Amino acid sequence: MPPGITAPPPASPPVDPTSAPGSRPATTRAASAQAVPPPDGTWVDITSAPLSAAAVGTWAATADSGAVVTFSGTVRDHASGREGVTSLTYEAYVGAAVQRLAAVVDDTRARWPEVRRVAALHRTGRLDVGDIAVVVAVSAPHRTEAFAAAAHCIDTLKATVPLWKKETWSEGEEWGTDARPISDLGTVHR
Repeated sequence: MPPGITAPPPASPPVDPTSAPGSRPATTRAASAQAVPPPDGTWVDITSAPLSAAAVGTWAATADSGAVVTFSGTVRDHASGREGVTSLTYEAYVGAAVQRLAAVVDDTRARWPEVRRVAALHRTGRLDVGDIAVVVAVSAPHRTEAFAAAAHCIDTLKATVPLWKKETWSEGEEWGTDARPISDLGTVHR
């Protein structure tokens, strides 16, 4: 975690996802060593295991979905003002991060009630250039809703989930240049 930044408690009490169709409460725990899909329509996880965008997209597909949008964020070889990035190290306040991921999914379902399955998964630990750091997948009967819901999910995840990254590059290592305070869920606008 960057110096001077402390992990905040969750901004709101745990969300009751039973109000959203097809969802269930996320469990709060340490980062899992392997991302395992649940049997229902919501998959949230903070994991040290490699992520597969293809596997998450396959999980998201349902018989009544005409669209599955899968986004994967990968480690790139540069950052603002930093060439030669070789790796990122992600840390998370896991309990709050899992709760926030569940709240992001609940918010996505509330805005697009027609979505079928929603996944929001993030890696922790050291990741090399090309490794997948985050995967979001959304299925819906039609592409317009699937694209909009997936974009909202990744944008809100990046702004509200307590995750930090350290960049390692040819001249050293330091916490990411794009670090910012964590936003409350209701303040993120696309």
